[in-house]
Amino acid sequence: MKAEIHPAYGKLQATCSCGNVIEVGSTMASEIHLDVCSQCHPFYTGKQKTADVGGRIDRFNQRFGGISSGKK
Repeated sequence: MKAEIHPAYGKLQATCSCGNVIEVGSTMASEIHLDVCSQCHPFYTGKQKTADVGGRIDRFNQRFGGISSGKK
């Protein structure tokens, strides 16, 4: 690598709205604020809900449920 052409690599402190503080390496080297993180996002916490609007999943399973098992 050439000397003196790369930005300085320092510590970045990211603070989530839930209060979780994450320290990572970055060239930005300042503080940022996050809306969600892996501690509070529903996908990572297991609290994510499946949206079944109007019974679409049940309707799909009634129509095509037997096709994958070889039945027609």
